[in-house]
Amino acid sequence: MSPVPDATERFAYEGPAEWRGPVTAALKTVVDPEVAMDVVEIGLVYAVHVAPPLVRVTMTMTSAACPVTDVVLGEAQAELEATVPPDWRVQVDLVWEPAWTPQRMSARARAFMGW
Repeated sequence: MSPVPDATERFAYEGPAEWRGPVTAALKTVVDPEVAMDVVEIGLVYAVHVAPPLVRVTMTMTSAACPVTDVVLGEAQAELEATVPPDWRVQVDLVWEPAWTPQRMSARARAFMGW
C-alpha cells in the first residue's frame, strides 16, 4: 500500500475488478462533516480488500482527536453494507499508521481547502 496515492489511485485496492467501482462510489458518499468533503477525496481511505463474502476497508482520520470518528466509520460501514450483497460482511478498520497528511488529499480537495 502506497502511503500517498497518485492522482488516479486514491487508495490501494485488491479484489474483483467489478467491485472497485461500486465500493468506491459507496465510500464517496461518506462525508467528513468537519471538512464537508468525502473520505476518498480527503485521503482517509488507505486500502480496500474485497474477497467475497468480505469487504475490508482500512482508513484513518485526519487527527486522533477527531470528534466525528464514530460517525464517519459508521457511515462507511452502512454505505458499504447497502452496496454489497446482504450475505456479505463489511469490516472497517481504523488505523493511525501511516499518519494522515494533507498530501493524501486529491488536488481538488487541496484546492477546496486553499492548500
